[in-house]
Amino acid sequence: MERVFSIGKLAEASGSKVETIRYYEQIGLLPEPERNAGNQRRYTARHYERLVFVLHARDLGLSIDAIRQLIDLSQHPDLPCRDADDIAQRRLEDVRQRIARLKLLEAELERTLSSCSHGTIAECKVIEALAQCGACERHHRPPR
Repeated sequence: MERVFSIGKLAEASGSKVETIRYYEQIGLLPEPERNAGNQRRYTARHYERLVFVLHARDLGLSIDAIRQLIDLSQHPDLPCRDADDIAQRRLEDVRQRIARLKLLEAELERTLSSCSHGTIAECKVIEALAQCGACERHHRPPR
């Protein structure tokens, strides 16, 4: 007989929260579980595996839509994996772009802090850099 989980046990086993499981059910990432005579959800190993898949995909920063596409692809094991590769490649590009932006942010903060004389707020370079865009190396566009 297959092992059956309550929602609390599934949350505990997967390291997620009950609310997360309910949300993933609501948006269709997890299949509806059967219910017992007391109307309590009863999850199987299949639910656990799908939940772990979704949680890992979210940890990697994949969108709900991308996860939905991967789940759909996983239902067709004979298809080439090109579409799944494309999803992962797009996410990798997003991560690389984010890293590049974070490196620029790091450099700007280091530059701002290095010009600080640790005097008074009136001469604070951090506040000055934030208040006067001309003091930073990145030029922001004025609002339209």
